[in-house]
Amino acid sequence: MDPHHAHLIGDCLIHIFTFLPEEDLISASSVCKHWHEAAETPWLWRRMCLHRWSFCNLAVLGSEHVNHSWKRYFLRRCHLEMEMRKGRSGGYTCKSLRGHTGKVVGLVYLQGNSSQLPNLWSSSSATVCSASTDGTVRAWNIQNGELLWCSPVQSPLTGIVSDEQRGVVITADSTGLIKTWQGHTGQELASFSAASPHCTLLQYNINNDWFLTVGTSQGSVCTLADFTLNIKSSVTVCDTFRVNTLLVSPDKKWITAGTKENDDLSPKVIYTESLTSPSEDEDPLCQSVPVTGCQAAVFIPTQPARLAIVHHNGQPNNKALSVFDVSIKKTKYKSEIQVQQVEFFSLTLNTWSSHVLLEAKDSNCIVLAAGEKLWVYSLKGALLVSFKDHSMPISSICVDSFRVVTASQDLSLRVLTWRHDRDHGLTLKSQYHLLGGSHTMSRGFTHVACDYSSIVASIEGKDGKDVLKAYSFTS
Repeated sequence: MDPHHAHLIGDCLIHIFTFLPEEDLISASSVCKHWHEAAETPWLWRRMCLHRWSFCNLAVLGSEHVNHSWKRYFLRRCHLEMEMRKGRSGGYTCKSLRGHTGKVVGLVYLQGNSSQLPNLWSSSSATVCSASTDGTVRAWNIQNGELLWCSPVQSPLTGIVSDEQRGVVITADSTGLIKTWQGHTGQELASFSAASPHCTLLQYNINNDWFLTVGTSQGSVCTLADFTLNIKSSVTVCDTFRVNTLLVSPDKKWITAGTKENDDLSPKVIYTESLTSPSEDEDPLCQSVPVTGCQAAVFIPTQPARLAIVHHNGQPNNKALSVFDVSIKKTKYKSEIQVQQVEFFSLTLNTWSSHVLLEAKDSNCIVLAAGEKLWVYSLKGALLVSFKDHSMPISSICVDSFRVVTASQDLSLRVLTWRHDRDHGLTLKSQYHLLGGSHTMSRGFTHVACDYSSIVASIEGKDGKDVLKAYSFTS
């Protein structure tokens, strides 16, 4: 090798180093000056980052004030994932968030660390908001356990959702009063009365427009616009039965609404535009899905409008999962909704529980929980893996691209992580429990939510005062 052409030596080394895993690349960098320079090439570490995660938060690497690099990003994120995968003491902190004097009915992230684009250097910690039957919504800094603000007391709250992008929290109470709150200050922005003892809330953004669709106890779906909550439309989808299934498709073109209270009713898909921009001369464009007895539903996150539904299949305890593609066919004179079934398979849940939880990871992976068990199916109906890690029923699940977290009445959270098996493809591996305390004081976990580096769950207290547990992993 000609010492007068050192760049050729460097180029050869960089090419060779593309075949090394990170451990060997780090070892190679300590051999000599030339190897160190080649092993520190940003392109190598950028390539490893994008190969491992597909999505990386490039913005944090462009800081003018802090010397971040692709190598530091890779090592820091690997370390954080290792801490989350092992769940060892010292790898995370646990804070108990106390203050509610009633039952927690829901919790949402107002400001979190995105699972797709995590900011590993951000000094701002996550903020979670919780709603309770004590009539208050509270915002918490989950890293230090600090209460940031508490709303004035009103009627018992029944639901909560948030828009992280706009920093807004939306709540509903037992009288049907819906309120929007400025997430960072707790200031009330607007209110609207749906005159319903129980409301199901769905918030979504279309381009730069903000919408809230509300399912009522009378079976109607009401759509509101802007933070001022101006009513845009109202349509009946399941007369006299509560709308407790309400979803929006990833492309925001479709709303799915239905009820779990009647086994003979079918869920419906509604063209979103006919709710947000209704015509005075035409009813909202709506179509029934050809199944009955909807138990759970989810849109596949990586598809424009692919809907999976768990429903009854003949016998009372015999369930099936059907997958549909939703589209619209427009002609010169009319538009028609087309709901085409693409997959169907029976489910052998082996449980009498009617409480079914359903989530989707990607275009070919469904996560389902009922009773004490958790199943992972492909959309073709192949059972990929199943677990029975809990001794009591699972009450809530959280699914993202890195892990699945299950909350149970046995007062534990179970953390499972995704991995690609060479022989069997994508699978899920059970990792560890996070314990919530003693059954002497508590009845079990009721809700769970996650961002990339934290887990927050609510615990039902025997004294009627629920507590939040916040687990923050460190990088």
